[in-house]
Amino acid sequence: MVTDKQGYDELIMYLTQHLSIFEKPGKVASNAPTVISLIEDDIAEQIIAFCQQHTELDTDQRSEIVREVDGIVYDLQEVLCSVLNQPVTIEQHEFIDEFSGLVKNLFDSAIVAM
Repeated sequence: MVTDKQGYDELIMYLTQHLSIFEKPGKVASNAPTVISLIEDDIAEQIIAFCQQHTELDTDQRSEIVREVDGIVYDLQEVLCSVLNQPVTIEQHEFIDEFSGLVKNLFDSAIVAM
């Protein structure tokens, strides 16, 4: 649906262009979640919103979306493996929020194209 499309490749390129955010120290807010917790929570929120907006999706389509989201999170884990369990910095938090929104946009675009 999305992981085999050019838009996903561009999203991963966007991530690689901003890896420096995850390679440098930064300010951590009190009670900051870990990088992986924030990734999982943010992407889950975006996909829940996506499914609520697209009530016409059938069970097979929703299952495909879940499989692809699992793959996206796996890709993020591979790229960010060295920082996954560290508290997220404020700058990383902003990037992950934006990235998660872009993931949702990919699915929105895929549904429109169907």
